[in-house]
Amino acid sequence: MAAMTNDTRVGSDLGVGFAFAIASAAAFGLSGSFARGLLDAGWSAGAVVLVRLAVGALVVLPLVIRALRGRWGALRANWKFLLAFGAIPVAGAQFGYFSAVQRMDVGPALLIEYTAPAAVVLWLWLRNGERPGRLTVAGAAIAAVGLVLVLDLLSGADLAPLGVFWALFAMVGAATYFVLAAKPHADLPPVALAGVGLAAGALVLAVLGAVGLLPMEANTDSPAYSGTEVAWWLPLLGLGVVTAGFAYCTGIAASRRLGSRLSSFVALLEVVAGVTFAWLLLDQLPGPLQLVGGALIIAGVVVVKLGERPPAVERPAAPALQLKPLAQESA
Repeated sequence: MAAMTNDTRVGSDLGVGFAFAIASAAAFGLSGSFARGLLDAGWSAGAVVLVRLAVGALVVLPLVIRALRGRWGALRANWKFLLAFGAIPVAGAQFGYFSAVQRMDVGPALLIEYTAPAAVVLWLWLRNGERPGRLTVAGAAIAAVGLVLVLDLLSGADLAPLGVFWALFAMVGAATYFVLAAKPHADLPPVALAGVGLAAGALVLAVLGAVGLLPMEANTDSPAYSGTEVAWWLPLLGLGVVTAGFAYCTGIAASRRLGSRLSSFVALLEVVAGVTFAWLLLDQLPGPLQLVGGALIIAGVVVVKLGERPPAVERPAAPALQLKPLAQESA
């Protein structure tokens, strides 16, 4: 999930756009498995997220500089928004997700986080009075049933309450991402928002760690994946370069070619990728009911997105008839 762009697409770009979107989803899906190996080796969630954000920010930095083209005043004008964006949806969501996978399997944690679109619908209804349509309500209900199955509540299985809490915390962070990223900031290119958001998130975590509010534990012990130990720096490099820098860059490229609406549907492949990588690298595979629940959550999110109104297409008025400025509409 990278950036907000318009929904206009050129037919020749669809193939390239889908390739970028699939690559981005697969890269994002690797993060939980890479992080779990480090967490099991004694790293704290805060330290893992800090390294991921800092390395990711460095990878995206050249693109940020090119996108801004010397318009650094945009950063000064939007510094409060950028700080909040980096602290809550970027750092907060990732910290919550990694804290969750430290206590529960990657698949269920990711699926809980992916109920965020339904949470956004509820927030917009309560906050702005945007009453959802029947299709949106139906999608939210389907996702809720899927969540019950993913948590395995019907069988009376033991839960990891703290893991579920952190997964829900990550969901709130992801929902905040959708809300904040949708706010119009014409002077901030999407890649600048992603890159500066990564840097701001890293800065917030570094400050919290420096003052002792957030544990920052790290070591050089070798994490294990599928029974094979690897050098400690390999998953860190993968988290920063692949699951952050590469994932955000390809996600932005996909959004520009497919439009935000279509690319957000393809991004659901992140759940499939996350479960697959957890199976291959951590020998974690959800049970049959959890797999059904995961399918229901994905189906519910799809229905919720289908219930959204597409963004309005602006029609420029003829100069001779334009008596006053037209009101800008935002999705």
